[in-house]
Amino acid sequence: MTEDEKLIRRALFTSMTVTIVVAVVGFGLFALLQEDESIETVVESDVRGPVDIVEPSIPALPFTDVTLASGIDFVHENGAYGARMLPETMGGGIAFFDYNNDSHQDLFLVNSSNWPWQQQPEAEPVSKLYRGLGDGTFEDVSEATGLDIDLYGMGVAVGDYDGDGWSDVFVTAVGENRLLKNIKGRRFEDVTHSQGVTGPDNSWSSSAAFFDYDRDGDLDLFVSNYVVWSKEINESVDYRLTGLGPAYGPPTDFAGTHSLLYRNDDRGFTEVSADAGIQVIGLSGTPVGKGLAVHPMDVNGDGWLDIVVANDTVRNFLFINQRNGRFQEGGVSYGLAFDNGGLATGAMGVDAAYYANDERLGIAIGNFANEMSSFYVMRGTQAIFSDDAIVAGIGAKSRKALTFGTMFVDLDLDGRLDLVAANGHVEPQINRVQSSQQYAQPIQIFWNCGEDCSRPYQLVGGVLDESEFVGRGASYADIDGDGDQDVAITQIGGPVVLLRNDQDFGHHWVRLVLVGKPPNTEAIGAVIRVSAAGITQTRTVMPNRSYLSQVELPVTVGLGQVDLIDEIEIRWPNGREESFTDLGVDQTHVFQQR
Repeated sequence: MTEDEKLIRRALFTSMTVTIVVAVVGFGLFALLQEDESIETVVESDVRGPVDIVEPSIPALPFTDVTLASGIDFVHENGAYGARMLPETMGGGIAFFDYNNDSHQDLFLVNSSNWPWQQQPEAEPVSKLYRGLGDGTFEDVSEATGLDIDLYGMGVAVGDYDGDGWSDVFVTAVGENRLLKNIKGRRFEDVTHSQGVTGPDNSWSSSAAFFDYDRDGDLDLFVSNYVVWSKEINESVDYRLTGLGPAYGPPTDFAGTHSLLYRNDDRGFTEVSADAGIQVIGLSGTPVGKGLAVHPMDVNGDGWLDIVVANDTVRNFLFINQRNGRFQEGGVSYGLAFDNGGLATGAMGVDAAYYANDERLGIAIGNFANEMSSFYVMRGTQAIFSDDAIVAGIGAKSRKALTFGTMFVDLDLDGRLDLVAANGHVEPQINRVQSSQQYAQPIQIFWNCGEDCSRPYQLVGGVLDESEFVGRGASYADIDGDGDQDVAITQIGGPVVLLRNDQDFGHHWVRLVLVGKPPNTEAIGAVIRVSAAGITQTRTVMPNRSYLSQVELPVTVGLGQVDLIDEIEIRWPNGREESFTDLGVDQTHVFQQR
């Protein structure tokens, strides 16, 4: 922990202590003042025993590994050769999106590479694009479209940055990032340099997101950077584990760095990070951030997108949009910076949702092994989060796992958002020094059972017969047109895993496609509210979530047994609101911004 964070923790706990003391004293004074009041007599009939909560049975959520059967043959290459270079532990972004506007979800997978100072193989590893055929199968179109790019890739963000109606692709990397412009669904053209989004020399970028932070109508770009890294720095760290020898060093051995904010200026992007207030500098005068995941979200409900950044081993950031082109970092004041013990965590992936179908906003962050995943909850207008991982049912069950990809998704279409965690360690031989840890780990699915349970999230057992993966990126899409969400997980130095959702509960659903006014043609940042049978579900059109990854853009809302939608309300990115009724279920509806 840095000296800055120690100071923040001391200040935070001092404030908490003062608050508690004041509350206790106040209660005592109140009690003394009330001593002359009559005392209510309690009779036997007023005393009630504990209420028994009957826990609903956790449903089986059957998934089938259809990777090879679907035509996906991607294998991630991390270039590991024994020297334990830190980037070898981190890659594997994934994106579902519709690159050719045929209404089928396509799949893009980011590859890393071999190190340039090592002997090169005959065929360099490349990233791959697979065209979805709509029936659960895919066709490799990487070379034909020009997305068979060679770089030490990390993550991916997809968005129509130029407003021409075709989704463009941004790939983060160790070294130069890449921006690939979609040429009408036929091919992609590298416009990185002309658009000014290469990034600083020798940078290591992780996650990224397209969003409109200044509400001028076009999509801006946020890029998380991880740590200051080079081969020479890595070798100087020379991290070792007793009984194991050379090992992958923790990020505490590497200096922090600044993330980047690019403003879309119509003809190109302008880097405005310092002026916009997203460069966080500690008391030592050096950058604090070690960003691995980013998720834009309107946290305070003012209609402007804020930015959540999951940092590894330093406090998380929450950049609150000041509605004037600037942000104010408020992770500590909003209660999002540390876990419930006041400690910074090894934060990896992030997602946010109104998980209880009410005013409660939840932000889930996957953390390092032997740290619980964080589950920050803000209740309505209460401008502070509390880490409810334990009471939510996630804490103890997630402690042993090392969680990267983290995402809310309604897997059984019952109208409640479940939570998926892609897990896997960073050290291949970790079991030799920590017997409780494994390199490959099971995927975890936490089923949302709502208010009928003592804890809203229950761990689903037996997913894929407890098969284990070295999970990193995670995403979802309906690949076969049956209405439910299928899941894809990338592995570091291994094959991607495509899991078909075979749930058969008979639950109803609706898929919503929003077409925004140019230049924000995909209506990124719009808010959707679906009301049915007295329950309102809220979704934000924001495909960037999880870790290094992007989910499909059509918004799927499960309805359970309800077969009638009362109303769908849309707040478009410009603030205009519309409502729609008389909409059928088990189908896709397209809404055009007027």
